[in-house]
Amino acid sequence: MFRRARIGSVPVLVVVLLLAAGTYYLMNARTFQLAGHVVNRVDTDEKVVALTLDDGPSDRAPEVLKVLADAQVKATFYLNGRDLAAHPEYGRAIAAAGHEIGNHTYSHRRMVFVSSGTVGDEIERTDAEIGKTGYTGPVTFRPPYGKKLWTLPHYLAQHDRVTVMWDVEPDSGGVATTDDIVAETLDKVRPGSIILLHAMFGPATALAAIPRIAAELRSAGYRFVSVSDLRAR
Repeated sequence: MFRRARIGSVPVLVVVLLLAAGTYYLMNARTFQLAGHVVNRVDTDEKVVALTLDDGPSDRAPEVLKVLADAQVKATFYLNGRDLAAHPEYGRAIAAAGHEIGNHTYSHRRMVFVSSGTVGDEIERTDAEIGKTGYTGPVTFRPPYGKKLWTLPHYLAQHDRVTVMWDVEPDSGGVATTDDIVAETLDKVRPGSIILLHAMFGPATALAAIPRIAAELRSAGYRFVSVSDLRAR
């Protein structure tokens, strides 16, 4: 009887493991979500890429903007509402410099296993802070840590919002040197790529990599455009 009970529990365990694996896949998938539109790269033969910078703005924003200006790169910033509220002058500076601004939630919490009210509050409060910067272009959305399940995609689909992921993330696997970030970017980039860097916080290696990435990609015939411009190809 005990042996029979143990054998009978095996299929249940398999089902639980399959459900867990499926949930993990959906939560982290870059090219699929259960509702609405998601993009991690644009299918094009044209040598264009989008540089995206997540988080902030922080006190490093003026330095980030100077590096981008010197490299003649227009980026797409995925900003957090709480940081925009704390540093409205940096948000205005990003908009004034002609960069695109996207929504990265208010508090940068994981948008999984949360209520629709929480999702709406996180996104709408950030939209309000983005509006205060003077930015008037399209506002796409990027989920913190790239994580999403059902509630977030459903909200975005209802509000005709696009989820923007990425296909190149050279500084997301831990502490990477500037050389590592440049090398991985050049190795993985292709026409239509969306590059993710974190330049507002942590080590300055990602920020230092931007001029080198820009120079190398330009020498290979690439141009930098905003996410919205890339999606219009």
